[in-house]
Amino acid sequence: MGKVKFKEDACKGCRLCMSVCPKKILKIDETKVNPKGYHPVTCTDLNQCTGCTFCAVMCPDLIIEVYR
Repeated sequence: MGKVKFKEDACKGCRLCMSVCPKKILKIDETKVNPKGYHPVTCTDLNQCTGCTFCAVMCPDLIIEVYR
C-alpha cells in the first residue's frame, strides 16, 4: 500500500497527475480553493494507492509526495 500527500497550497490543478494514475483515484477537489485561486487535486481512495509514484514524477511543481 502507498500513501500520497499533496501540498494543496501550491497545486495549480493542471491534472497531469490524474492522467497517469493507473487506479484513477486522483480528482480535482471542487470544494476547496487554495491561496493561488486553484482547485487542488486530492486522492479519493487512499486504500487503492499502490505507491507507484507516477503522479509525483509527472507533477511539474513537485507538490506530490508518495510513501510506501
